[in-house]
Amino acid sequence: MKYKVYLNILDQIIKEAPQKFARYRIEEFDSEKLNQARSRASIHLFLKVSFGLLDFEERERVITDGSYDGGIDGYYIDQETKCLYLLQAKFRTNETNFEQKEITLEELLSMDINRILEGENFDENGNEYNGKIKQLQREVSQIDDIARYTYKVIVLANLSGISLAKLKLLSGGYPVDVFDAMKTYENLVFPVISGTYFTASDISIPIDLSNKNAGAKISYTVNTKASECEITALFVPTIELAKMMTKYKNSILKFNPRSYLDLEGRKVNSSIRETILNKETNEFALYNNGITMLSDETYINERIGQKNRAQLRVKNPQIINGGQTTYTLSRIYEENKDGDLESIFGGKEVLLKVITLMNNSNDEDKLNLIDDISNATNQQTPVINADRFANESFHKAIQKKIFDRYGILYERKRGEFSDGILSGYIEGSVIVERNQFFRIYYSANGHINLGSQKKLFQQNRFPNFDINNNDSLDRFYVGYYVFSQLLKDRKPNIRLQKDTYAKIYAYNQLFFKQGMDIDPCVISENISILDEIWGRFVEYVKLKTTIGNRAFVDKITGEAKSTFSENRLYRSGNFEKTVVNYFTKIVKTPEPLHNQ
Repeated sequence: MKYKVYLNILDQIIKEAPQKFARYRIEEFDSEKLNQARSRASIHLFLKVSFGLLDFEERERVITDGSYDGGIDGYYIDQETKCLYLLQAKFRTNETNFEQKEITLEELLSMDINRILEGENFDENGNEYNGKIKQLQREVSQIDDIARYTYKVIVLANLSGISLAKLKLLSGGYPVDVFDAMKTYENLVFPVISGTYFTASDISIPIDLSNKNAGAKISYTVNTKASECEITALFVPTIELAKMMTKYKNSILKFNPRSYLDLEGRKVNSSIRETILNKETNEFALYNNGITMLSDETYINERIGQKNRAQLRVKNPQIINGGQTTYTLSRIYEENKDGDLESIFGGKEVLLKVITLMNNSNDEDKLNLIDDISNATNQQTPVINADRFANESFHKAIQKKIFDRYGILYERKRGEFSDGILSGYIEGSVIVERNQFFRIYYSANGHINLGSQKKLFQQNRFPNFDINNNDSLDRFYVGYYVFSQLLKDRKPNIRLQKDTYAKIYAYNQLFFKQGMDIDPCVISENISILDEIWGRFVEYVKLKTTIGNRAFVDKITGEAKSTFSENRLYRSGNFEKTVVNYFTKIVKTPEPLHNQ
C-alpha cells in the first residue's frame, strides 16, 4: 500500500515536467523509461520535501544524475543553514526490492566527492565530468563564505549494519544520512500526502502603505496565562497569503485544530472564492473575519527603500484561525498561476492579526492558548469537540502506527489529506476517518457496543485500546476492508445497524487465521459464507434464547405467544455478548476459500 502511494507521488511529479523535458514524456508501454523517470522523480521528491523546492525546473537544475556524474545524483546548497547536500539515489522498481534490497558499498565508494570539490574535471579513469557536475563546482566556487559551510551526503537507499563512523569513512570523511524505505515513507511520503512537508521558519510579506493613513499596523501588549504577548493587526495582500499557503500548506496549520475542509466547509469556501474571483474591488476586506497567526518574533520595517511599501517578517508562523480562508486563497492561486493573477488578487487585502509570544512557551501552553482563541474567534466554520483533541500525542501516535504498519491514513484532523487527494497522490479509500477507525477497531475485537456508540471520538475516551497490541490492530486492518465491502451495496443515508459492526467481529473470528488477506474477491467470497452462518446465528438466537423475542397474549384466544424481530435483537443489551459467545465457541472455522 505505502509503495503504491510512493509510486503515485513519483508519477504525479513526472506529470509536472514541462514539455521541453523529453525524458519525462513516456509511452505507457515503455516500462524501462518509466522506471528511469521514476528514479529521477525520487530525487525531485527529496528536494521538494526537504528544501521546499516547489518549482519543477528549479529541482531539475540541481539533479546531476547521468553519465560521468562522479556518483553524485543531485545536490543542494542551503544558504540559510550553510550546508552543501550531495545526493545518491537508488530507485527500486518493486515493493520487495524497495523495502529490502540494499545499496552496495561499491556504489557508495563511487562518489567522487573529494575530487569534485577539489576542482578536478576528470574522474580517476580520465572521463570528463558532465555539465551538471561542473555547474556544481562553479556554484561552490562562487560562495563567498564557503569556509563556513558544512557538507552532508544523503543516500536514498536501504543501508543497514554499518556504523555512522564507517559510513563517514566510505563517503570520504563526510557525515551520511540514509533515507531507507521506512524513512522515505515517514519523512518524504507521509509529509507530501498530508501537506506538511516544508516547515516555515521565517516568512516575509510585502505590505502596501498607499491606503493606510495611520501607518502599517497597530500593536498592543497583553498578558495571558501562556505568556506576555504582543498583538499586531494589519491588512495584508491576499496574494501574499496565497503564496505562503501554497508553499507551506498544512505545515503552517500544525497548531490548528483542523486542516482544509473541502466538503464540510463548502459554503464558506465558495463564498471566499466568489468574493475574490468575481469582485474587482476590495469587498473581501469587509466580508472576511481575518486571519489569526501565532509567531515567535514579528517585525515590520517601513523603510525598505520603496515608496508606500513595507515588509512584515514573522518567525515560525502558525495559523490558528482563518486556515480555511488562507487555504482557499492558495487553491485559487494554484489554479490560476499561469494566468493573470493581478486581475484576480490585485488590491484585495485581508486583516491579519499576529500574536507574538514574548517568551519560549512550551507546546502545551500554546495548545491551551490556541484552544481558547479558537473558542472565542472561530465563527465561520465551527470547531467541534473532536477537533480540539486532534493534536494530542495519543492521536499522533495512532496515525504514525497505522501508516507505518499498513499504509492506511488515520485522519485525526478533518481535511488533513485533502491536498494529497487533490494532487492525485492518494485515493479516499486509504483514509480512515477518526471515528470510523475506533468503530472498526472495537467491533473487530469484540467490543461491538463501543463500536456502534455515538460521538465516540468527541468524548476522547478510548477504553480497551492498546496501540502496542499488533494482533488487535491487524484485526482492525482486515475489518477496515470488510467494512468497505459490507457497505458496498448499502443505500446512502441508511443508518447502520449493530449487525454491520458485529459482522466485522464475526468475519475475523471465521477467517482471521488465514492471514491478513484483503483481496476484494477473497473478502467478497468469505462474506458470502459469513452471511450463511449469520442466518444460522439469527435462527439459533430466535429458537434457543429469548433475546429479540417479545412475549404477548393473544387477545382472542388468550394463548401466550411470542414474536421475534432482528431489530430487537440488535438493540438488545445482550447482543454483543451473544455474538461473541456464538462466534467464539460454536462456529467451526471453514476452510479458506482461496486455498480451494
